[in-house]
Amino acid sequence: MEDLKKAILEFAETNKKTKFYFNDMEKGVREKFPEAKARDIKKAATALVNEEKLIYFSTGSSTMYGLKGRGQTEDH
Repeated sequence: MEDLKKAILEFAETNKKTKFYFNDMEKGVREKFPEAKARDIKKAATALVNEEKLIYFSTGSSTMYGLKGRGQTEDH
């Protein structure tokens, strides 16, 4: 789980976009961990949200993720 969390944070920090979909994050994590299951990546992302390292963005029809403090956020 810790390895997946590190991979997610690395993806979020190096991604050109400040907000990204789960599918994009999943692809980024799978570059490092091809055997990672989507469910495990989702659990790691949720843990990072709970730790306040990632935040959710709701576009109304879908949910995006963002690195807390990077780009425009609700708590700016």
